[in-house]
Amino acid sequence: MRTRSRAACIATAAALSQGPAWSQSAAPVDPTPTLRTVTVNASADASAQGLSPEYPGGQVARGGRAGILGTRDPLASPFSITSYTNQLIQDRQARGVGEVLQNDPGVRVARGFGNFQESYFIRGFILNSDDVAYNGLFSLLPRQYIATELFERVEVLRGASAFLTGANPGGGGLGGAVNLLPKRAPADPLTRVTVGAASGGQGQVAADIARRFGPDGATGIRVNAAYRDGGTAVDEERARLGVVAVGLDWRSRDVRLSGDIGHQDHRLRRTRPNVSIAPGVASVPAPPDASSNFAQPWSYSNERDVFGTLRGEWDLTPAITAWAAYGLRRSEEANSLANLTVDNLGGTGAARTSRFDNAREDDVDTGELGLRGKFRTGSVGHEWVVAASAFSLDSRNAFAFDLFPLRTSLYAPTAHPQPPLGATTFFGGTLGSPLRTTRTRLQSFALGDTLSMMDDRLLLTLGVRHQRLDLGSYDYTTGTQLSRYEAQRNSPAAGIVWKASPELSVYANYVEGLTQGESAPASAAGVPVVNAGESLPPYVSKQKEVGVKVQRGTLGGSLALFSTTRPRAYVNAASVFTAGGEDRHDGLEFNVFGEAVRGVKLLGGATWLSAKQRDTGSAATDGRRVIGVPRFQASVGAEWEVRAVEGLALDARVVHTGASYADAANTLRVPGWTRLDLGARYLMEVGGRLVSLRARIDNVGDRNHWASSGGFPGAGYLVVGAPRTFSLSASVDF
Repeated sequence: MRTRSRAACIATAAALSQGPAWSQSAAPVDPTPTLRTVTVNASADASAQGLSPEYPGGQVARGGRAGILGTRDPLASPFSITSYTNQLIQDRQARGVGEVLQNDPGVRVARGFGNFQESYFIRGFILNSDDVAYNGLFSLLPRQYIATELFERVEVLRGASAFLTGANPGGGGLGGAVNLLPKRAPADPLTRVTVGAASGGQGQVAADIARRFGPDGATGIRVNAAYRDGGTAVDEERARLGVVAVGLDWRSRDVRLSGDIGHQDHRLRRTRPNVSIAPGVASVPAPPDASSNFAQPWSYSNERDVFGTLRGEWDLTPAITAWAAYGLRRSEEANSLANLTVDNLGGTGAARTSRFDNAREDDVDTGELGLRGKFRTGSVGHEWVVAASAFSLDSRNAFAFDLFPLRTSLYAPTAHPQPPLGATTFFGGTLGSPLRTTRTRLQSFALGDTLSMMDDRLLLTLGVRHQRLDLGSYDYTTGTQLSRYEAQRNSPAAGIVWKASPELSVYANYVEGLTQGESAPASAAGVPVVNAGESLPPYVSKQKEVGVKVQRGTLGGSLALFSTTRPRAYVNAASVFTAGGEDRHDGLEFNVFGEAVRGVKLLGGATWLSAKQRDTGSAATDGRRVIGVPRFQASVGAEWEVRAVEGLALDARVVHTGASYADAANTLRVPGWTRLDLGARYLMEVGGRLVSLRARIDNVGDRNHWASSGGFPGAGYLVVGAPRTFSLSASVDF
């Protein structure tokens, strides 16, 4: 904010309280020898690097975490990373990770298969929300929806990342990774209360309280709590969320520790489900009215999570630092769903649905150990890292699928009584006491080095990670092991940066991604598969990328050209399930951020994608586009500080997604869409307190559209976009 007025000064202080902050200077020097003064930086990850400072405009940070390499300045990194700040989260009134990622031109939000889990297309590849990292560790946060009260930053690492982060436990992440940074106490006391309301009668109250204690404020605590309840802009849909998180940190001269513990309870009632298209339907139906609801009145989804992390660093010498991290999650889910399948268009949208109940319990434990250091060999500098990681997931599942179809319609839905679970129901285990059905064990060891030459203008990063995958599946009813998948793989990475000037760098990288291979199905097209149940070797995706990054004054941007391949599998003419062919995603990304001129902020960009299936073994799909991936997508946002009205800022965002396909043969075309979002923010002083008023309208034109197609490999289900949605909030800093 400008320093032209008292209110603007208060706004500046509020913004700074959310980013890096330092304690007051120590007392005047006494001639008596004392320990070195500890400077407290509100670090989100207990690292000496601390939280990256904000770029002018405050919407993104100057750096982000590149996995085991730590936080890197963008101009010195051979990878594409954007770190969205808490200031952006608040100003756009984003309530979940997906709403933050709407600002990223390379990401599109989809939904899980048969549930309400968020999924994200990054460079056209799927990343599920339960594979999001928290403070560098995978799968610790709530599996289906993550509230923004839990984090300070949203970091998007674009591209394959097996060396940097390890293989993703859920088998995704080939197009990129998302890491969330927890909140830490700033140097100055913080007490903020927020109340809000949104379309459908949704109410919200939240509190954010932080303090630092002890000599030089070396100990910090931050508590966030929020409660939301009520309807939504969709008819008869209701959502309730309760969340609380506590973040602690402590620093001495050589040691830094942090810890987090949180609880989230998320309950959905009559949430609008996915829409599938039955075989034989020749075209995609027109989207229904954006406010309409075809969910059955008895459908629901409940999720409850407890999670925590511990992280520490110890400076063994001035040049060598050791770190360790541990995290856990304990989750319970229960739902009764009724997804829709359109089976007879004829202009009527005739459809069928059925009851599907599910119960799930997850136990996640994960950890990481590492050493990082620096040394020189002549004129060449080295920043080396050695790290080891382990991940464990035990998942217990049970389901009940009622085979009796209920007739309804996409446009004129019919409400049915909840069918009983009985003679027409197929059970998988016991809902009240699910057995273990999935076991995932991942271990890895990584070694990397960044060499700096020519006065640190040329940087070369080399690394390799040895990964071991051990996966087991178990029978729903008996708990006996059905299969075990064990594989090992070395995943290399190489990147180079040429810093042409302090404001411009050119980079290139080669990185591999790693996921478990698919299992052979029992049959294909009604014919038994010879090697049914056999698991293929790990899938190795290969990425090549070149790009340029610019940070000139208050405006920054990047341009990247990339190509990523992902192996495919199919059943050949001999009825053998085999690896063959690939999905190839070639793309061009453009990003811009910062202040274009005084008082005008820009954030967004565009992505061009050519995502095609190659050598599929079928003439119907060979050369066709990948399900759910458009050729072009863009998110462009601008914010204007109205100088004529002190404390007022207006913002607008245009989100465009081009046409895609809902089937591998590209016969079901899903139209593209464009939506406009508008917002306003007003800062004022009331009784010496900073008051922030925010108003927002998403989807101003109330456009009816299919927001996404797909979100699970090989499935082209559709999700109706949200209608016009109003939201208001008021925050007071005490």
